[in-house]
Amino acid sequence: MGFNDDIIAEFRTNDGKVGGNFEGAPLLLLHHKGVKSGKAYVTPLVYQAGEGVNYIFASYAGHEEDPQWFRNLKANPDTTIEIGGDTVAVTASEVTGPDRDRIYAQQSTVMPGFADYEKKTTRVIPVVALTPA
Repeated sequence: MGFNDDIIAEFRTNDGKVGGNFEGAPLLLLHHKGVKSGKAYVTPLVYQAGEGVNYIFASYAGHEEDPQWFRNLKANPDTTIEIGGDTVAVTASEVTGPDRDRIYAQQSTVMPGFADYEKKTTRVIPVVALTPA
C-alpha cells in the first residue's frame, strides 16, 4: 500500500479522522477521473469549509506544475467527495481573482504550510470550489 492508500483506508475506517501529519486537519477524499486514462482515482486533500461549499487547493507542495487531480477536475468537474462518513456529489469550479486570494490567504493563516507552498512556486496556486450538485 502507498502513502495515499494508507490515509484513505484510515479515513474510511475512522469516519474521516486520520493521524500522522494530517491529525486534526480537515480532510476529504476527492474522487476524480483521469483525463487520458478514464481511470477512477481517489486523492486525500485538506479542505476549507465555506458556506454551502468546500474549497481545496492545488498546491502540489509548491511544485511548478499543477497536480494531476486538478487537471482531471478541469476536464471532468462533476464528481464526488467523501467527508466524514458521507459521500456527496459535487461540481468543481476554479475560484479566481480577489475571491481566490482571500480564500487562499485564510488557508495560509490556518495552515502556514500553504504560505510556504506559495513561496516555493511562481505559479498562482489554484483554489477549487466544490459545490454540492
